[in-house]
Amino acid sequence: MKTALYRALSTNNDFTSLALRIPAGIIFVAHGAQKLFGSFGGYGLEGTGQWMASIGLEPGYLMAAGAGGAEFLGGIALLIGLLTRPAALVLAITMLVAIFAVHLPNGLFMSNGGYEFGLALLSISVALVFSGGGAFSIDRQITAHSRISGLKSTETLSAQ
Repeated sequence: MKTALYRALSTNNDFTSLALRIPAGIIFVAHGAQKLFGSFGGYGLEGTGQWMASIGLEPGYLMAAGAGGAEFLGGIALLIGLLTRPAALVLAITMLVAIFAVHLPNGLFMSNGGYEFGLALLSISVALVFSGGGAFSIDRQITAHSRISGLKSTETLSAQ
């Protein structure tokens, strides 16, 4: 169990992930807040749920809660760098659903309701699944401390 947790949290100390985590986290939190709370001009759970049901994502309320929760909580996780890999995986799946269920028929460009923004967020999320939280992440602090207190190091894990 410790090994699986360590793998989920492991990361390096570079700034690349930080440069991806912060803007993506802000964007995801804002979009999740629109869906969940009606913030920033959003429609809240009720309105978003009705819209999702109207495009065939049923049950709409549950789908809105799932997407909004993934974006809001996943965005917070990215911002602080806690469970970055699992959060990014959930966000990547959320973006795949958004792209295929909503935006793909409209083509690439955002100006036509296309998938370019979703694709950019999907790419960032996938990159974070592979890289982890990086510098200034809680994941980094946990794994750095864990190496000292006896959990397996990255070198040991990669040799297995």
